Amino acid sequence: MTTPDPRPGVKMSVARQFSNAAANYSHSPIHAAGADLQEMIVAAGLRGDERLLDAGCGPGHTALHFAPHVGQIVALDLSESMLEQGRRLAVDREIANVEFRQGDVEHLPFSDAEFDLVTTRYSAHHWPHPADALTEFCRVLRPSGRLLLADAITFDDYTVDTHVQAIELLRDASHVRDHTAEQWLSLLRRAGFAAEVVFTWTIHIDFASWVARIHTPPQQVAMLRTILVNAPDEVKTALRIQPDGSFTMQCALFRATPQRE
Repeated sequence: MTTPDPRPGVKMSVARQFSNAAANYSHSPIHAAGADLQEMIVAAGLRGDERLLDAGCGPGHTALHFAPHVGQIVALDLSESMLEQGRRLAVDREIANVEFRQGDVEHLPFSDAEFDLVTTRYSAHHWPHPADALTEFCRVLRPSGRLLLADAITFDDYTVDTHVQAIELLRDASHVRDHTAEQWLSLLRRAGFAAEVVFTWTIHIDFASWVARIHTPPQQVAMLRTILVNAPDEVKTALRIQPDGSFTMQCALFRATPQRE
């Protein structure tokens, strides 16, 4: 178990940003649904009695999707407002095997080898120290356990990647970085996992709802429109940028297993 992070600036931004927008994320179609959720169930290879940690759970969509298929779930997030949304959704759906707890994915308050499965979905691009989080996941997983990490990924092309990072940060100050698939695989290996990509998909980003969901300030919305409209052709092609500013992001699901001597 690690000590509290002495550099909380980015994490305070994450907690503040998502506390203000928690209700929006509880019914966001991208977060509440998607083919990747069922793919995560398949990739988990469940017995039905697992103890699961959902790290960076937000309003609990992943945890609640897994709840009928496992024994017990701890859903962890920095934002108490997000956790409260999750608790409400659990009550509405009469789900009783999910415990919502406040905490930091990079400093998990759990013992070694406590979980059979760790899931994390659409959270990793907010982690200032992703290697720390992955090391923690490896620590709390049992030797036969699995990690399922699902997130947006960026492009190997530097020009496209620069635009991806710029628009993500302008839209949401708590964004840290989208990584490429190969960067995630490298991070996972260094954290002690054997890892693979098991599913890829794309998500359509409707510009208007994208900026409204996180309450992006008007001046930054204007800057985003300018960047997207004036993007070079290779960026417009890669992101499938539409006249209204809507675009497409690519995503990947990684499955990883601890490799301990």
